[in-house]
Amino acid sequence: MKYFFHALPLGLLSFLVLGLTAMQSSAQNTRKKKMDQLAFMVGDWEGISTSFKETGNTQVKAHEVVQYKVDEHLITIDLESESLKLHTVIYYDEKEQTYYYCPFYKTGAGKYKGQYASNQFLVSFSDSRRLVFELTPEGYFHEYGEQLKEGKWVTYFEDILLPKQN
Repeated sequence: MKYFFHALPLGLLSFLVLGLTAMQSSAQNTRKKKMDQLAFMVGDWEGISTSFKETGNTQVKAHEVVQYKVDEHLITIDLESESLKLHTVIYYDEKEQTYYYCPFYKTGAGKYKGQYASNQFLVSFSDSRRLVFELTPEGYFHEYGEQLKEGKWVTYFEDILLPKQN
C-alpha cells in the first residue's frame, strides 16, 4: 500500500485527485446552500418570550444571538432569559440530507432533526412536539413551540424578537 500511488499512471492519479476534489466541493456547495436557507435567523435579537399554561401566561424578556460559525457551516443560538439559558448548534448533514438542532442546557444536551419548508425552520422533538422558526413580514424573528393535542397543534410558548437596539 505504501507504494500504491507511485504505481499509478500520472493521468489516473490526476483524475482521482480531481474527482475527490469535485466531490468535496459539491458537498460543500450543498451544505452552503442549505445553511444559507437559515440566514433569516442570524442576528442579535431581543423581545418577549411568552409561556402559555392552563394556570396563566408568563412573559419574560429574552435575548437571542444567532450567528454563523466555522465558515458558515454551523449556526449557533445563544438564548438568555429569566427562565432559560440555552446554547444551540444547528448544522446540515449531507449524508443524511437533514439538518440537526443540538441544544445544550445546564442539565444536558439533545440532538433533533430539522427541516426547512415554506420559509420556516422546523425542529421535531417527537411526533407530538416541535419548534418553528420564521421571520414575519414585519421583520420579527418568531420562534414558537407546539404540542399536538387532539389532532391540533397548540402553541405552548412563543418568542417575538426584534433586532437589538444599541
